[in-house]
Amino acid sequence: MPASEASTALTAPPAATDEAPLPLQASPRLAPPPRGDAARDRSTVILADRLQGRPELELIAAGHVELRHAGTVLRADRIAYDSPEDLATARGNVHIRRDGNHYWGPELQLQVQRFHGFFLEPHFTLGITGAGGTAQRFDFLDASRSVAVDATYTSCPRDGSGDPDWLLKADRVRLDFEANEGIAEGAVLRFLGVPILALPVMSFPLTDERKSGWLPPAVNLDSKSGVGLSVPYYWNIAPNRDATITPTVLTRRGAALGLEFRYLEPRDQGRIEIDGLPNDRVAHRDRWLADVAHQGSWDHDVRYSASAMRVSDDDYWKDFSRQIRSFTPRLLPLSARLEQHGARAGVDASWYLGTRRWQVLRAGDPSAEIVPPYDRALQLGGRVEGALPLGLRYEAESELNRFTLASGTPSATQPDGWRWHGVASVVRPWETPGTWLRPRLSIHSARYALDEPLADGRTRAARTVPSFSLDTGAVFERDSHWFGRSQRQALEPRLFYVNTPLRDQTALPNFDSAPIDFNTVSVYSENAFSGFDRVSDAHQITAGATSRWLDAETGAESLRLGVAQRYLFRDQRVTPDGVTLTQRLSDVLLDGSTSLVPHWKFDLAMQYSPELSRTVRSIVGVRYQPAPFHALSATYRLARGLSEQVELGWQWPVYRGKASRGGRCTGTLYAVGRINYSTRDSRMTDAIGGFEYDAGCWIGRFVAERLSTGRSEATIRFLLQLELVGLSSLGSNPLQALKDNIPGYRLLREERKGPYEPTVDD
Repeated sequence: MPASEASTALTAPPAATDEAPLPLQASPRLAPPPRGDAARDRSTVILADRLQGRPELELIAAGHVELRHAGTVLRADRIAYDSPEDLATARGNVHIRRDGNHYWGPELQLQVQRFHGFFLEPHFTLGITGAGGTAQRFDFLDASRSVAVDATYTSCPRDGSGDPDWLLKADRVRLDFEANEGIAEGAVLRFLGVPILALPVMSFPLTDERKSGWLPPAVNLDSKSGVGLSVPYYWNIAPNRDATITPTVLTRRGAALGLEFRYLEPRDQGRIEIDGLPNDRVAHRDRWLADVAHQGSWDHDVRYSASAMRVSDDDYWKDFSRQIRSFTPRLLPLSARLEQHGARAGVDASWYLGTRRWQVLRAGDPSAEIVPPYDRALQLGGRVEGALPLGLRYEAESELNRFTLASGTPSATQPDGWRWHGVASVVRPWETPGTWLRPRLSIHSARYALDEPLADGRTRAARTVPSFSLDTGAVFERDSHWFGRSQRQALEPRLFYVNTPLRDQTALPNFDSAPIDFNTVSVYSENAFSGFDRVSDAHQITAGATSRWLDAETGAESLRLGVAQRYLFRDQRVTPDGVTLTQRLSDVLLDGSTSLVPHWKFDLAMQYSPELSRTVRSIVGVRYQPAPFHALSATYRLARGLSEQVELGWQWPVYRGKASRGGRCTGTLYAVGRINYSTRDSRMTDAIGGFEYDAGCWIGRFVAERLSTGRSEATIRFLLQLELVGLSSLGSNPLQALKDNIPGYRLLREERKGPYEPTVDD
């Protein structure tokens, strides 16, 4: 809520004391003003140094006059009030407040109950935006509508000693607070004294609520498409539906058109986005993207969802990478799913039916190609869990899949086919507030029916693998005192034992299994693979411990130290690389984080090999954040033999303005950015950097971004934005890129609550 609308908080005075009474502070708006008959029934109160006139006819008040009626507060040196006409004429130092809006000037004539009249040469401030300006005349049509003639508008300082940094001038401005609309006729927008936008009609919302109209133009510049000019039109179809239509001109490629439609129904919601570029002058073909997402529900806990993302060609992810909303821009999904969850008689059950397909975008470089995944043409499954006698609990899931290769030709090593799998387990937990013991017996079974014969000639295969695990641990706590702060220390030792017999699976197809990353979480898992096609044999025990220090007052974690190591009782033969693992003691996993040093945060994750006597993988990070908008970070990542990277990130003030210069805003210049450098390849991979200048009444942003699309390819784009506080933003918005890439980045100013910026109509 804007400060001008916030009511003063009152604290109840202590009872039975001789202290002075709590003073009340004036608020521009304590409650919404009454409407209709409720407003007419309110009395009009007038306070003044001197009063004269005839009761119920005419009253003249002079000297510090204050008139109050139904949410309207009028102050002046002199007020003449005609009671039959409900007409107040105020002169001399006139101030009037209503709904958080403040107007002041030399002369006002107003019908108080109707809030109908005019103000000559007023200054004004709108409570919703905190911005304001001047006018030759302000006509109040009613409590919600008004018209300003020959008006100016800005959120910059308005002390009259100089022109503000930005100023909107208009011949006539119509304000409709009920319709959330402001319309400026003959509008000219000036920035630093230079006209940057002139429109015969300019429309803008008066709150953060959505409104139909043209959005400010956006200018993009990148190395692939050249200069791009977009002028979006926002259509507020209904409170639960909207659309954005974006015509764009790209200097190198031609004209494009984008459409985004969103809807929110009682049980359904979704989004449809289509981008088209007919006859791309660079690629010499039509280019397009389609992105659809929907989810909803029926009665009885039935839910459904569908999503699809498709592009016209393999190079789309390089040329228009920022249009693809996917964590894997070269693997575009299409999926649909129907599911139901329920619980009866202590049994939780669910079933689902779905499909998932992929569009694989080729890189053009054989060394950079990805292994095509499998489509799931059909996926039908279910899951149940519940309780058994003697404190036992059971879990079971089963699934039937039809796998087809997303791209390429099926073969004996990558066949198409059907797979049924089932996993069932029984566990008997013994748990106390400080300890736990969970023995578990599991069965993993799978059956295959393949379209192409395997290397041994079979088209049908099966395997069943039993497994036993025992998970036990404890939590010990004590109070301690570190660095002058009260702490609660927790020590959490843990043992995890697994015994899974060997079942030869080398000849079986692999539809969805992949090795799990070895870390402090996966070291306590039963299987070294994700998916259901591979179950690793194991006879091993994992021992580890974690110690945490928590702030006694806030509960925030001040320090965490963890260590874990696995011991093999026998060789492991089902491994991700197919090489038998004979090393009895695994690598040591170390994990740590601390914020004990004020304003500093340190993170460490390390995998140390006793056999090699050196670190195999490590991630070391440090962040320094002494104040808001002050953040420096550095991260070092090492995967020996694969990659070695250094990442630097920053948001830091580099210049502060000294003093205001009349109507000019002064502020702070911030440097922002992140660089990711590969020391192994001696090259910069991805980077983003630029400057933000917060002048108080406006914010300027200039950001350059480099995104790698190959070992020797990259897309470079430039983002330039001018945000006029209280009005609108012009240019390309880089905020999402800054938030996604810079650790600890904070917005200089909170984004508007509405999903869209104010609109500009012409």
